Formats: sequence, structure tokens, C-alpha cells
Amino acid sequence: MSETSRPADLPVLTPEEQRVLGSLLEKEVTVPASYPMTVNSVRTACNQTSSREPVVDYDEDLVHHTLRDLKQRDLVAVTWDDRGRRTLKYVQTVSVRLDLADDERALLTVLLLRGAQAPGALKSRTERLHAFADRGAVEACLTRLAQRERPLVEQLPRQPREQDARWIHLLGPVDLPTAGAPAAGPAVDRDAVLAGGAEARDAKVRAAYAAVAASYAEALTGELADLPFERWLLDRVAAHAGTGPVVEVGCGPGHVTAHLAEAGADATGLDLVPEMVEQARRRYPDGVYEVGDLRTLMRPVNGPGWAAVLGWYSLIHLGASELPGAIGALVRPLAADGWLVLALHAGSQVRHHTTWFDHEVDLDVVLHEPADVVAVVEAAGLVDVEWYRRGPVAGRGETSERLYVVGRKP
Repeated sequence: MSETSRPADLPVLTPEEQRVLGSLLEKEVTVPASYPMTVNSVRTACNQTSSREPVVDYDEDLVHHTLRDLKQRDLVAVTWDDRGRRTLKYVQTVSVRLDLADDERALLTVLLLRGAQAPGALKSRTERLHAFADRGAVEACLTRLAQRERPLVEQLPRQPREQDARWIHLLGPVDLPTAGAPAAGPAVDRDAVLAGGAEARDAKVRAAYAAVAASYAEALTGELADLPFERWLLDRVAAHAGTGPVVEVGCGPGHVTAHLAEAGADATGLDLVPEMVEQARRRYPDGVYEVGDLRTLMRPVNGPGWAAVLGWYSLIHLGASELPGAIGALVRPLAADGWLVLALHAGSQVRHHTTWFDHEVDLDVVLHEPADVVAVVEAAGLVDVEWYRRGPVAGRGETSERLYVVGRKP
């Protein structure tokens, strides 16, 4: 537990009170149509399995008593819904009591719901609550909260194996690893890949893929034969698209685009690396492959939008703060009812590679948690979002879990 001394006039919240207030703060912004909230809706928000650390299983009685205690301390208020049967509902008042600006409120909400967090993780996990311009804006806001006359947050000492120091709120006890023990959950700064700037990172990615293009194509061209789930998903995409155009951004040597075409789709492949496009054209001469950047994807020339856009392991070198912009760029040219399909590595790591297919490279691969990716996809306006996480196939030499996300543009 945190042993930081806490100003006496700040509210001291139990873990249950932290979860209830964090849930109210979150839902007021993310689902305003469902706010104020009933006891049952607060319970559901507290117990959800995404964007919560730890996951809990509160019963209705515990949530009701917690809300009652918070009301007695003027941290929540009650209101009545007069539509149909009168229903008692709750609103949070702690943001007014603490005089929180929108950015401060967003950070405090995530700290209440997820415990100690590094700035990079906070940047990603507050996207639906407040759009921070960059990691520096997050750090500036944390500093502002820490320098208040009555500080609301503090920075923890950096632990062994942590890429960045984490921050906690000062509104109650926060579970922390004991001295010398490994952290319960690794603090991953997925924006560390941007330390030298996005252009420098892009140059490293292009250089790495150009160097391994021939070996990469040779190794991956027939991989779908051993991946039944991926074939099933790609065949679903082709069936959904029908006669509509489909594009795979970051197509590499073209085997996924070729599979879509064989399944009946009007498929096009785009890749940032000319050497990869050359491999695709050589191996699949009947296909359409062009050099292009997924971040500037345009609508197809033969229709009002793409019936499906695939980012098949094409976002794996982006920092967390870049995901909303990249996914937004893929969603914009989708036709109504079009699908966005993403494939990524799942987890909490940034893996650095110095050799790849016997070539020297300088390449980082970013692993993302499903809840974080799904939240960005939903924030981009997609509906009917489904996601799948599978374990690594040891026989193929895989060392990471895989994440597949599908969302539909309404």
C-alpha cells in the first residue's frame, strides 16, 4: 500500500469507493445517455472486465452501501428519473469538489480505475475521456496535479524492469508491489518507439522491411495453409464485401490480399515499402499492389468507400498514442456497413529486434492489450465490434499471442 502522507482535508477513499467514483466519472463522459446511473448500472460498470485493474465482482448490496456512504460525504448526489416508474439515480460530485479541469479529471479517472500507471499508458487509456496532444501533455498535467497545494497525485520511484516511472492518485490506498517483488503488471510505455520522432521510426521500419523483403516473402507466402482461424476470418471478410472493393494496408508480400482475391473479393494491396510491393507483384502478377501509406488511405476509384479495410499486422510498429489517428484514417474511407479488420500482437511489451531473417535491423514491435485496441476502435465510431485472442502456435515458432478485431461502420 502507498505510505504517502495525505492532506487531511482530501477525501480518503476505500478501494470500493475508488472503483465506484471512477466508474461514475468514466461513464458520465463515455456514455452520457446512460447518466445519471442506477445502483445496478454502477455495479455493472464497477465489475466490467475491460479497463479495470483489478477486476472485481461487487454485489448490489456492496455498491448500494458504498454509494450511500459517498453521498453522506458529499462525493455523490442523488436524482430521480421521472420517466415511467420513478428511479433513484446517482451522479458524482467529486470533480466539482476537487475543482478538476477536463484533462485532470481524465487522468484521475484512469488512476482510480486502474491503479499505478506510466504516462504512456495514461495517454492511451484516456483517449475516450480527453484527447491529450502527446505524452508531454500528460506529464504536464500530472505535474500540475502533483504541485497543487493539496497534491492529488505523486510519481513513484522507478522499479527494476520498468521502462518508465508510474504515477498514483492520493485519494486512498493503492496496491503496490512490495520492495524487491516484481510488479503485478508491467508498466509499458508503448510510445517509447517515438523517442526519436515518428519520421525516424518510419525510416527504421522501411529499412528493416526492405532488407528482409525476399526472405520475409519466402517465409510467409504459404503461412495461411497452417492458420485455419485466419483463413476463416479472411473468408468472412470476402463474403461480407461481396462485389465491393477491399484493401489491405501494409500488405507485405501480398499473400493475404491474394487469399482475399481467391475468395472472390475485389482486393488491392498497399504497402509503405517498395521492395515489399515488388515481391507481391512478382509472386501474384494478377493482383493489384501499390506503394502507399495507411495514414493517407483514400477512397477507391470505383466506389464511394471500401467494403473492408484490413490492417493485417500493419499497426504493430506504432506507439499507443498513434493508434487513434491511424485507426481513424482507416475508418474514414470505409463505406457504410464496411468492415475494419485488424490483426496485432497482444500483450504488454515493446520488443526490440537487432536481427531478423539473418539481417541486421533496428526495429521495435509494439504489443497491445485487447481492451485498449477495442476502446480505440469503438471511439472511432465502429459498432458490432468483435475481437479474438489466440495463443502462439509453437510449431510455427510464434512467441506472442495474437489479437484480431473486427468493427462495422454504421
